[in-house]
Amino acid sequence: MPTLTAAWASVDDRAAGDFWCTLEDRRPGLLPHRDALLFFTALGSLVVGGDAPANRAALLMVLARAYRRFDLLPHATTIGDALLATVARHAHALWTPQLTVVAKAAERRATHAVRRAASQAGDGRAWWHVQVIGHDRPSPDIAILTVRPWRRLPFQPGQAVPVCTPRLPGHWRWLSPANAPRADGTVELHVRAVPGGTVSHDLVHRVRPGELLWLGPPGDAGLRLDPARADDLLLVAGGTGLAPLRALVEQVAAAPDGRRVTLVVGARTFTDLYDAIALDKLQCAHDWLTIVPAFSDDPCAEPPEQGDALTIALRHYEPGQEIYLCGPPAMLAGARSRLLALGIPAARIHVAGSFAR
Repeated sequence: MPTLTAAWASVDDRAAGDFWCTLEDRRPGLLPHRDALLFFTALGSLVVGGDAPANRAALLMVLARAYRRFDLLPHATTIGDALLATVARHAHALWTPQLTVVAKAAERRATHAVRRAASQAGDGRAWWHVQVIGHDRPSPDIAILTVRPWRRLPFQPGQAVPVCTPRLPGHWRWLSPANAPRADGTVELHVRAVPGGTVSHDLVHRVRPGELLWLGPPGDAGLRLDPARADDLLLVAGGTGLAPLRALVEQVAAAPDGRRVTLVVGARTFTDLYDAIALDKLQCAHDWLTIVPAFSDDPCAEPPEQGDALTIALRHYEPGQEIYLCGPPAMLAGARSRLLALGIPAARIHVAGSFAR
């Protein structure tokens, strides 16, 4: 029996224009033509489902803003019907009466999820067009992308943003900017190609300078600094979890307030320490910053640097510090309970949300 996933996979990019025409016939002026591809692919991906929770959250963030920005909520039923009618036309060989029933139920669930997300989303743009102006490969599976938005992205250090490549429209993934906001508006993104990660694989191995990407609205990853406090910081990073924590260091550097910062950077070996040059520049520029490498599998490392990032970080912990952690799931699993068991107050422990890893 044909599935909704198979039907959606058989639809090509021309369907987005067909969707816009169908919607324009039924309710003129709802959606700008230039945004048809982004909207159609995002909503279609949400209807099909099957994505990881973090990726679904990225889709919902983007769609919630789009529905609010274009005032689409009163017309959600019309939009859903236009989407299904378009897919049915373009996947006619697979479209059956049974699949119609399944698709309609999936569309209703997706629309309900968007309505709920839109009730909590802020106002503003749903997406930003950005141009890749730099693509460095410090290691075979990691890329550092520098992008320039056509309009300034209003993010804060420690946040995460949904990212989509036109090579895979409809697939949105979370990445955290590795910098504090810059005067020129550029944003630096650190990406590791993970097994089975189609978006991360494209961003690392295929995207080149001059290409366009889309960024969605910034979201809270649990790592923002409290503007009302100036406590010393202990930042614990693993892999590309370094990105949002480096952004916090840059935030402190932009407005020094007397706090001291210790940044522990975890990697398997010295050669896996992919951002070493930028870290060295930060270390040399600021006497309030101490950067400590942590190597989990490097017999050549100095004894104080051998071990996992959290274990080494705890050797540098001082009462009163705020602790921020970001890294792969294996690093973060149990980290909070371990810190609580040591008597560190829960309010001083900040662990990255799963979508920011």
